[in-house]
Amino acid sequence: MNQSELFYPRPTLQAPVQTVTPEPSEDDAPFVFEEAVPEPRVAYMVWLVDYPAVDAVKVAEQRFRRELDRQLGTDVLPALRAFRNASESGESDLAKDEVALAKRWAKAYDAARTAGFRDFGDTDEAYFEVRPI
Repeated sequence: MNQSELFYPRPTLQAPVQTVTPEPSEDDAPFVFEEAVPEPRVAYMVWLVDYPAVDAVKVAEQRFRRELDRQLGTDVLPALRAFRNASESGESDLAKDEVALAKRWAKAYDAARTAGFRDFGDTDEAYFEVRPI
């Protein structure tokens, strides 16, 4: 190969390729977006409090919220209310379902906290605060 062949290559002829479009089957109906039900979003905010690094805070908050949503689903706000009620009053004052929700909140918060602080170092004073909107 010389320089002219290297820098000025000759065009090559390509063989034509025949394409065949598949016939649509009867059960292959187009997707209708109006029929899709959107997943309900729970109206709450998450803040990472007392952590000095600012750049990683948003990622930690997103991980925390994602894990909390995975653990509790749409029961985040009822579980938070049940946990606050349980911490302010005795267990005998609450219904069994409220006590169960409060226990689920404690487990879910711990799992979400672990997920949120996954890549961080020393986080003794930092915590996640969850507030309804």
